[in-house]
Amino acid sequence: MFMTKLIVNQNRVGPILGRHPWVFSGALKYVPEGLSCGQSVQLVDETGHFLAQGYFNSYSQMAVRLWSWDEKEVINDNFFVKRITDAYKLRQDYVVDKNTDAYRLINSESDLLPGLVVDKYGNYLSVQFHNRGIEFWKHNILDALIKCLKPKGIYERSDVGGRAREQMEKEVGLLYGKLPKKVTILENGYKFVVDIISGQKTGFFLDQRNKRQALKKYSKNKRVLNCFSYTGGFSVYALSAGAKKVISVDASEIALKLAEENIKLNKLDSKKCEFISADVKDYLYNPPEKDFDLIILDPPAFVKDRHKIREGLQGYRKINEAALRLLSPNGILVTASCSAHVSMMDFRHMLSEAAGRAGRVVQILEVYTHGIDHPELAAFTEGEYLKCIFARVM
Repeated sequence: MFMTKLIVNQNRVGPILGRHPWVFSGALKYVPEGLSCGQSVQLVDETGHFLAQGYFNSYSQMAVRLWSWDEKEVINDNFFVKRITDAYKLRQDYVVDKNTDAYRLINSESDLLPGLVVDKYGNYLSVQFHNRGIEFWKHNILDALIKCLKPKGIYERSDVGGRAREQMEKEVGLLYGKLPKKVTILENGYKFVVDIISGQKTGFFLDQRNKRQALKKYSKNKRVLNCFSYTGGFSVYALSAGAKKVISVDASEIALKLAEENIKLNKLDSKKCEFISADVKDYLYNPPEKDFDLIILDPPAFVKDRHKIREGLQGYRKINEAALRLLSPNGILVTASCSAHVSMMDFRHMLSEAAGRAGRVVQILEVYTHGIDHPELAAFTEGEYLKCIFARVM
């Protein structure tokens, strides 16, 4: 099969050899006219030696996204079946058990299918196509997903911000089978109602699963404040571990109703729960209560643009400072950031500044990043987005 070859400048082959999945236009000798988004291309060095293959992304800065370093690998239906099967096996080996049936199945570049995200919720799949290149292969990918997993339904949630940057319309809707309005999943033995159709991201924050489990050892007999609580994931775990009281605060009344439903679904004591629909920042600055034993801060990304890192860090600092002021002596702060543009070092520095302003000493107990179902290529540091710190506040 003929494949367009693109020559890489000799001084730019290093990242490709190191298995970084992005190739920028400046790394190429030239890009011929007439290439279409998604078209298979092969990269070679100046001597014609094979380097990698991927798909042509665009004529803008990001020229090629790589998905194979095997010259003999053929990009066809079997290619997608192989990729999905490999990703599925990884999750079956290390994530799935009788207590968990919801997880990230395809994590884009880090599962060697750049631009594609697939989350599995029981017998249903929620998919996102982030760019034109991967969207070119949509039908092949859907056929492979159906063949490998035999889902009851596949729903598309391609309503992410990255599509707008590529001048792409949002695509949302049923792609295969049927989908109930709400899907009940099992996570570490707990039941959760997920709204795949209109929930945040693909319906649920699967990437916090191991952090929710870690929360349990800090929760017994504690007064807990769960900020940006969404549908009450952390609240369910805290209450099940013996929390004295759990207050869940979120701006979305719809999310809070699902949180109440999740409390009942797990047969937990609803009398120990309070659900408050409010702007979390306003609540933290003017709280009706103080002296919490455990506070969780799991906000949406405050930094969505690398040019606004400083502004975003100020936002993180303000809510963390406010939370630190509300914690009782030796209270526990669980603070997270899902901003890819904020490094762990930046996040820790922010936390130290917040501690200084609040007059508290923060002792880090545990640090978490991605879960096993969100693997990361070693070279792809751009995919490292999630940071979560468990700390004692003295």
